[in-house]
Amino acid sequence: MGDGDWLNEREQRAWRGFIELANFRDQFGRELQAETGLSGADYAILVSLSEAADGRMRAIELRKAINWEKSRLTQHLNRMASRGLVTREPCLTDNRGIQVSLTQAGREAIEAAAPRHVGHVRRWFIDALTPDQLDTFADLTKVVLDHIAAQDHTAQADSD
Repeated sequence: MGDGDWLNEREQRAWRGFIELANFRDQFGRELQAETGLSGADYAILVSLSEAADGRMRAIELRKAINWEKSRLTQHLNRMASRGLVTREPCLTDNRGIQVSLTQAGREAIEAAAPRHVGHVRRWFIDALTPDQLDTFADLTKVVLDHIAAQDHTAQADSD
């Protein structure tokens, strides 16, 4: 890949559309927070925990599920624990590990926020597309994410 590999008009339009769509997450998160008191980050963590067995996950599993750096997760979990949404305890099977658990307040918060979240997803995303377009979007997203994952694995293998 050289310095002259500029994007053509079609590629530029697709890339910029992707970036604008990605930036929309911030607006989506602000609206959810204004309505529910949960940030987008809070919501991501609470969803993962609410879908886990017994509402608990090892911190490393949670970090992988939401694709965050360890320090970001640690700091955010501290804030959520101070608000009573989650607890953190030592992992019984690994002295170095931490178990993150959803509290009753956390469960109530995600259950109250979920219908609003789904309403926003439907209004801003689902309702904008036909069923065929939704299928195409899902297929294209999978292709790009699979490509990224393959590139990540290749880069990791090259660095080993």
